[in-house]
Amino acid sequence: MEAQHETTFYQDNSVLVTQSRYITESKTYAMRNISSVHIFEIEKNRIGPVLIIVFGIPFLFSRDVFWIGLILIAVGVLRLFSIKNEYSVRISTNAGEANSLVSKNREYIQTIVNALNEAIIHRG
Repeated sequence: MEAQHETTFYQDNSVLVTQSRYITESKTYAMRNISSVHIFEIEKNRIGPVLIIVFGIPFLFSRDVFWIGLILIAVGVLRLFSIKNEYSVRISTNAGEANSLVSKNREYIQTIVNALNEAIIHRG
């Protein structure tokens, strides 16, 4: 429960940012221990879909199994375009850096980073 004198910079169902605390679903951080915060992009591995596409190309040169090549290439392309990078709220503390919250929604992560930066500035 939030203390009445505590300023809230952001709150939703899974995150609370106040002048003294940063609470996620799994962890609570004391704002005094957070020295900096930024967005970190977690790039997803795309090797699997690329390999499927490359594996399908030789099938295109055979009349008997041409359709297998088309299917493999189509699956690889669909998979390649369905992979989305993730973004995290990366905080620096005296214990090192940590990804405190991860989402595919960059705007959501940016909102939390902005709130954390406001709380750091407010703290002084």
